[in-house]
Amino acid sequence: MVMKTTILKPKKTFSWNDFKEIWEYRELAYFFAWRDIKVRYKQTFVGIAWAVFQPFMAMVVFSIFFGGLAKMPSDGIPYPIFVYSGLLFWQFFSSALSETSNSLVGNANIITKVYFPRLILPISGIVTKFVDFGIASLILVGLMFYYNFTPSPIILLVLPLLLFITFITAVGGGLFLAAINVKYRDVRYILPYFIQMLLFVTPVIYPASITGKWSVLLAINPMTGVIKTSRAALFGNAPINWELLGISLVAVLILLVIGIVFFKKTERYFADIV
Repeated sequence: MVMKTTILKPKKTFSWNDFKEIWEYRELAYFFAWRDIKVRYKQTFVGIAWAVFQPFMAMVVFSIFFGGLAKMPSDGIPYPIFVYSGLLFWQFFSSALSETSNSLVGNANIITKVYFPRLILPISGIVTKFVDFGIASLILVGLMFYYNFTPSPIILLVLPLLLFITFITAVGGGLFLAAINVKYRDVRYILPYFIQMLLFVTPVIYPASITGKWSVLLAINPMTGVIKTSRAALFGNAPINWELLGISLVAVLILLVIGIVFFKKTERYFADIV
């Protein structure tokens, strides 16, 4: 009897067949996502509380020092609710980027034993961040009730697009960082500092209107369009800048293509060096 050996090798480039393969392994993606949700929330209070504690405490600190002491302008919106609306999307992006960049190293035991589309790991890891976003949004609802703000109905139409842009931003950057992190573990130490610095070039704690001549440069940062649009839709204090949002969308699509291409080119080495 002749034994046949099938050798599976990842392709060096991304193709439409990769989407088909991901769809064929969708049940595995559901499993990874559900596993992460259970680990984070099952039989624990800290998991749920942490999703609220991080943006809430950041809002308190920023409100005291920037809103109270530095008198940072907030486009006529009470500073606590102004900064929390920005932190809500920023927290989703930063935590999703960190999760994605560590997805391969964190699942090294699976990668070295079983074949499956590696793209599933970074994407499924972000699902828990949508849950965190939903939980943390309850605080925003409470703040808007406290300050007597009624959100504009347009937020219901814009919110899916804003979440999509934030998701793609985290995936595109995360794929690139995840591939590097397999070989160079310095990423886990550099990324928190990078995210902290990126916070200050994103209009989270200050309005985009004060950036002046730098506004065009800041528009390249996709989160600038997301946060500015979310505030315009929530508070109705300014018209939605669709041009800025369009720039953000184009920027994240370019970032996604770069991330996927780099990920696919380095994928064949993952099981050997992870």
